[in-house]
Order: sequence, then structure tokens, then C-alpha cells
Amino acid sequence: MENLISRASFLRLAATSLLILPSVAFADDNEISKDDILHDPEAPTAGNPNGDLTIVDFFDYNCPFCKKAAQNLERLVKTDGKIRLVYKDWPILGPTSIIGARIALAAKYQGKYLDVHHALMSIPGEGISQERMIEEVRKTGIDMDRLDADINGHAEEIGKLLKRNIAMGAAIGFLGTPGFLIGPYRVNQALTYDGFVHAVADARAKQKKQPG
Repeated sequence: MENLISRASFLRLAATSLLILPSVAFADDNEISKDDILHDPEAPTAGNPNGDLTIVDFFDYNCPFCKKAAQNLERLVKTDGKIRLVYKDWPILGPTSIIGARIALAAKYQGKYLDVHHALMSIPGEGISQERMIEEVRKTGIDMDRLDADINGHAEEIGKLLKRNIAMGAAIGFLGTPGFLIGPYRVNQALTYDGFVHAVADARAKQKKQPG
């Protein structure tokens, strides 16, 4: 796992990403469409793939408010049963935010994105170190050698996805994390469980009035 745990290598990637991510838009400066946001084929998803409502979660692994909201959102997705959840890794709070996002997205290639995502989101606080992230990821039982290979082998695809996510967050108008699209509604704050329940009910009611 020398490549994965090499501080110099990862911080170099992180610093480069911090410089280019905020300014990148889609090719030819095309407008970002609703379908781009809801159905990016590379974005991890959870919940009911045929649900009647989609929630898009923009988050950062160094955001304590994201972590608190995520617990409430995950609970609602499980109890509701009709929500499709789209994860948008949006690493805007520092170099290790990008490191965490790259690790999680690389885990997707062995079907372990959700395991790693939940592990990283369970680390309390902010300013999480690379070493602590890797420590928690190891506990998931993921194949660390393959993870290392996927981080390097899929670096270009992962980088492009992060650029798209940054462009989408900016286009939506989020000012920070967490950010949620709940059906037709934009929410740029952490919600309690009851807050999510009410937002979902309102979103479904609005969708019925304005189909499509």
C-alpha cells in the first residue's frame, strides 16, 4: 500500500485538484442540465433505484454538519423505501477532503463505495488526517491492495467526476456543505430527521402538482 499511504504523493494530487476544481465547467461551457446532476453514470447511488423521489447529497468528509445530516438522511432512505439517493463527493474543505473523496470513489470499483463512505462519514470532527481515514477504511475489510491499484488506475475518471461535482455544486448555487437537492427543492443546510421527512413530503406534493 505504499502508493496509497504516501503523504507526498497524495498531497501533491490534492493540491493540484484544489487549484483546478473550482474553475472547471463541462466541455464547451455547456449548461449543466437536471439530467446531468441526477443521472451522472459515475455517481454512486443508494436507496431505491426506481424510487418516486431523488435526493442528491453534496458533502465533504471534513464537514461535521454533513456527517450529522447524513445519519438522518440514511435513516429516512431506509424507512421510506421509495427514495433514490445520489452521492456527490464535493471536496471543498481542504486537501484531505480530496484524499477522502478519491479513496471512496476508488472503492466503487470493487463494489465497496458505501462501506468506505460510511466509514469516512463516521469519523467525528473536521480536519481529518489521511492516516485516520486509511485506518477507518481498513476496518471495512476492503482489499487495500486493489484499492491502491484503483486509485492510481482510475485517477483520471475519478478526477473528472470530482470536477463535474464541483461544477454542479457551483451551478446549483450551494455556498458550502452540506447541500441537498430534494426533488425540486434546494437545501443548503443540515437537516434533522424530521426536517428531511417534511422536506420529502413537500417535494412529493410539489412533484404531483408539477409532473415532469
